[in-house]
Amino acid sequence: MNPAVKPVSAMTLGLALIPILFLVGLLACSVYLFGADSSYGANQVALVLTACVAALVGRRVGVSWAEAQNGIIDGIAVGLAPILILLAVGMLIGSWILSGTVPAMIYYGVQVLNPTIFYAASAAICAIVALSIGSSWTVAGTLGIGLMGIAASFELSPAITAGAIVSGAYFGDKLSPMSDTTNLASAVTGVDLFDHIRHMLWTTLPSFALTLIIFALLGSADVPAPREIAELQQALASEFNIGLHLLLPLLLMLALVYKRLPAYPAIVVSALCGVVFALLFQPRAVIALAGGDSADLAAFTLLKGVWISLFDGYSSNSDNVFLNELLSKGGMSSMLNTVWLIVCALGLGGVLERTGILGYLLRLALRGVRSAGSLITVTVMTCLGTNILAADQFISVALPGRMYIDQYQRFGLSRLNLSRTLEDSGTLTSALIPWNTCGAYMSATLGVATFSYAPFAFFNLLCPLFAMLYGYLHFALKPLESPPGAAPADVA
Repeated sequence: MNPAVKPVSAMTLGLALIPILFLVGLLACSVYLFGADSSYGANQVALVLTACVAALVGRRVGVSWAEAQNGIIDGIAVGLAPILILLAVGMLIGSWILSGTVPAMIYYGVQVLNPTIFYAASAAICAIVALSIGSSWTVAGTLGIGLMGIAASFELSPAITAGAIVSGAYFGDKLSPMSDTTNLASAVTGVDLFDHIRHMLWTTLPSFALTLIIFALLGSADVPAPREIAELQQALASEFNIGLHLLLPLLLMLALVYKRLPAYPAIVVSALCGVVFALLFQPRAVIALAGGDSADLAAFTLLKGVWISLFDGYSSNSDNVFLNELLSKGGMSSMLNTVWLIVCALGLGGVLERTGILGYLLRLALRGVRSAGSLITVTVMTCLGTNILAADQFISVALPGRMYIDQYQRFGLSRLNLSRTLEDSGTLTSALIPWNTCGAYMSATLGVATFSYAPFAFFNLLCPLFAMLYGYLHFALKPLESPPGAAPADVA
């Protein structure tokens, strides 16, 4: 998708608001009628119908259907890489459950993690790993799965647990020099990568410290009895051959990403590693998944079992009902509804951009800017709005980044303030929108509706607030560097 689409001169505020109000109305009805299940089809209908309305508005201002259609195609093209990653994660989850990797994470995790500090510990663990590998998606798709299982074992809130995982994953992703969005924000604003990371510490560290405090306060005081933990471990051990060696696929995954192997091949390789481990260490579970007899070790029966885990996930049929719920998931098929949502959302974002509606609204937002505080606030709101309308975090960073550079210079502010704000808002709010690629991914991977975990993704909520607060207080704002001999720029 091209961030610098030529403005449509005939566009007016009334016309630009038609598809926006139409979308808001349909989504409100969708949530009212279907609640948390709205993302399983109802929201997709709203997005597709709104794209049609936007195309009609485009016709009114001289944009042909062919141009609008090309915008839809270009918009969807942006999401093809995330869609491939999403499908690969479905394979990963299925093979890692069958191999015993996820059960082993749960088996040992319930011994190490205490419910009283579980939420805070989950956020901290995810933050450390995401900082080292630079990928919030990878952390959610690996550690996140295990942590969700451990939380269910402790009967802790899945929504709060998902919020902790998302908070930690995005903290590490935001500050990692290996992160795509971190590099994008510095590149689109033309600032040094490590200067950008250092400047982000002003908003990131206080937000995450407050996040950890909140999660610590939310910790459960009801610790499961040792007998209950022992029963869960016994149920896991009866279905899988548990051992520490089963954590090796997780270590391989983290090592591949750390070595800068692209996410898609890294996830596929890790999923295939799970397949090998399943064949070596869980042949009984593989045969059961294939529907074979326990005495049947035929090669094709084993192949069928691991193949099923990749496209349809794992299905637990133990005597333990809780364990069946916990482990029956994964496979590429489990991600198809999310793919459906992403395609519809990105198609809408593409037509909104191609018809000039999105650009018009962004330029309109700048008219009320009178101070550094209002400029940063408008940037935050623009990034949030772009995440909602364009449904992709990369667009929410790139588009406002290019459009607002001159405005920050006009107010005597260094581009570092813009790059930081793009990350504080564009990167972080993407996981809070159900139809955004990030929100859809987190929901599908963690098994919790986006609107359910969003109120508990405290880090993602606090960072934009800190950014706006700093703007109005003129705190931690780097002034524009003046040329030699010139008077310093006045931030205030």
